[in-house]
Amino acid sequence: MMHPTPAPDLFRDARDAASGKNMGDLPEWKLEDLYPSEDGPEIKGDLDWLGKETAAFGADYTGKLAELDAAGMLDCVHRYEKIQNITGRIMSYAGLRYYQATTDAQRGKFMSDMQAAVTDMSTHLVFFSLELNRISDEALDALLAENADLARYKPVFDSVRKMRPYQLSDELEKFLHDRSVVGSAAWNRLFDETMAGLEFDVDGETLNLEATLNLLTDTDRSKREVAAKALAKVFVDRLPLFSRITNTLIKEKEIVDKWRKMPTPQTGRHLSNDVEPEVVEALRNAVVNAYPKLSHRYYALKAKWLGLDKLEVWDRNAPLPGEDTLTIPWDQAKATVLEAYGEFDPRMADIAQPFFDKGWIDAPVKPGKSPGAFAHPTVTNVHPYILLNYLGKQRDVMTLAHELGHGVHQVLAADQGELLADTPLTLAETASVFGEMLTFRKLLENAPDQKARKRLLASKVEDMINTVVRQIAFYDFECRVHAARKDGELTPDQINAIWMEVTHESLGPAFNIMEGYEAFWTYIPHFIHSPFYVYAYAFGDGLVNALYAVYEEGDAGFQEKYFDMLKAGGSQHHSTLLAPFGLDASDPKFWDKGLSLIASMIDELEAMEG
Repeated sequence: MMHPTPAPDLFRDARDAASGKNMGDLPEWKLEDLYPSEDGPEIKGDLDWLGKETAAFGADYTGKLAELDAAGMLDCVHRYEKIQNITGRIMSYAGLRYYQATTDAQRGKFMSDMQAAVTDMSTHLVFFSLELNRISDEALDALLAENADLARYKPVFDSVRKMRPYQLSDELEKFLHDRSVVGSAAWNRLFDETMAGLEFDVDGETLNLEATLNLLTDTDRSKREVAAKALAKVFVDRLPLFSRITNTLIKEKEIVDKWRKMPTPQTGRHLSNDVEPEVVEALRNAVVNAYPKLSHRYYALKAKWLGLDKLEVWDRNAPLPGEDTLTIPWDQAKATVLEAYGEFDPRMADIAQPFFDKGWIDAPVKPGKSPGAFAHPTVTNVHPYILLNYLGKQRDVMTLAHELGHGVHQVLAADQGELLADTPLTLAETASVFGEMLTFRKLLENAPDQKARKRLLASKVEDMINTVVRQIAFYDFECRVHAARKDGELTPDQINAIWMEVTHESLGPAFNIMEGYEAFWTYIPHFIHSPFYVYAYAFGDGLVNALYAVYEEGDAGFQEKYFDMLKAGGSQHHSTLLAPFGLDASDPKFWDKGLSLIASMIDELEAMEG
């Protein structure tokens, strides 16, 4: 239940920005709402309070949870929630400062020191979930029935108690907790700092990762080729390091899963997401079965548009011929997204506005800044912060719409409190992808002619393929790599081979795959920070496509039901939240609806060729 540092869980491979200038004044974070400085009395006071309160909490409740009455359990939960709030505030501040400049040694040290301090203090809390899981169902149900305020936390108890079958001894749980700072957290930091420090030689110019990836969307095919080969050279050169990080993290996870007796490497993710394995499997199978009618078909069309017999990997995200390459100034991007949000419901725009006005967005590309984009909720009594790398292209506008959707969702869910606000991964992408869809429909509505409509449709299809097809391919890659690692350490060539398998399956016959592309798995941060996270994007996209269809059908009271869903945060299961819309994610046909929307857009694009 602790707030993590804002690891780039929400980095989107589909959202690599493209270069541009003259974008106006780009906003940067004002982190004072968390703390005025890293060495001020405010953060020192909170650290001091946290140290005393965690120790007191442990002394007051260790060995005594089962003896508490309903009022006593409620007091315990409230104290625990306050500890999580202060912990989250400290780590959000440390993490956000770090992700602004990951190559800044002082910021890195500060985050590491805070992580170590918080880990040490929170050792006093390890007993909480362990003892909670020893309380019988009958005893806990009786406490919840006795006190309505306590009953509100039932989803928290249910979430914790899902781990009952996989719980270790108190001593082992404390050991795993204490060693995390030099285990997965340390390897994550090594990956982040290595990525932020990579340099690529592009026609004699030295660029960082973000700037080099940007060139893959350049209108000049030769520049795209040079960039792709520059990326490949560095990724291949660094294969031993990235293979070592990957092998170590997967083996560490395998050992912990073995001790916990988790049946699959994916079990922990599914439990934390509050989603049934069969629902994820239905999603995965639906997408893989749809590869031929989605990605294979679209990329064949794209090869025709570009006048090529075969696409190269550097053509995957290439602009279409005649695509508008003008830079979109920041103010125009802001106006576009706010207008789209406001037309859906004025409350959406009202909630989004402060992000622009109050320093809640960090938009410029800067040396050492984390690539990609994310929205971090921080804590429920502050506000979210959004990180972008804005370079003025249409995809960047869609990224803004996406991350702002997360921000709106996080603001609305904050009233649930620290323990109930976090949305399960199954619904975490709902507001973000819905925000993108609103913005896309607004742009499509304003398209001046058929050519502009075609470019917009193609761009949206590419984004949806990147969000659905590519992320499920990533999920398959992870599943296969984790399975293969059980038979021993994997060589770089073995990992590369698995990457190429899923690449060929998902992209289809329209591509030549260049030498060096086999190492492109190395730069995907999801694999390091959040194993098996990636299916959330496909889940979110499919869910939103189904939701949007209900909205377009004129469902009465859709906006109110939509806001209620976002306000619920993590307090209800996805089946409960989708029921008012007549949707059920456990139905395999549910996923076909979302995939059919993508296919229908490709149908329209094919019809334009006639």
